[in-house]
Amino acid sequence: MTLKEAARAVRKNAHAPYSNFQVGAALRTAAGNVYVGCNVENVAYPEGTCAEAGAIAAMVAAGERELAEVYVVADSPAPVPPCGGCRQKLKEFGAGAVKVTMGTLEGVEQETTIGDLLPGAFDVGHMARS
Repeated sequence: MTLKEAARAVRKNAHAPYSNFQVGAALRTAAGNVYVGCNVENVAYPEGTCAEAGAIAAMVAAGERELAEVYVVADSPAPVPPCGGCRQKLKEFGAGAVKVTMGTLEGVEQETTIGDLLPGAFDVGHMARS
């Protein structure tokens, strides 16, 4: 199964009773394993958690820490980028050159990288003192 197929399949599991905006994400790790996530909304936090965060949580729970590729899909007129929090999470586990593809159900796709999504990202180097 491709990342696109995995993201489209898990998107159907999204819990989005407030926005009705379902998002699916699939990521491949450096080891070649695929993890998926979908957005989850609730009454206390109607914005919910993001699909990318769910896929990353599944990856970490399985003991992996290195992203190789990401695919995000939504039923929208144009590809939807990861939110700011998810961009930072992607940066935590992926190098700047890691490909991120954003797609729509109609097949429109836009490719970018983690580095392009979050230039100047905060990392451990910012905490180091000379």
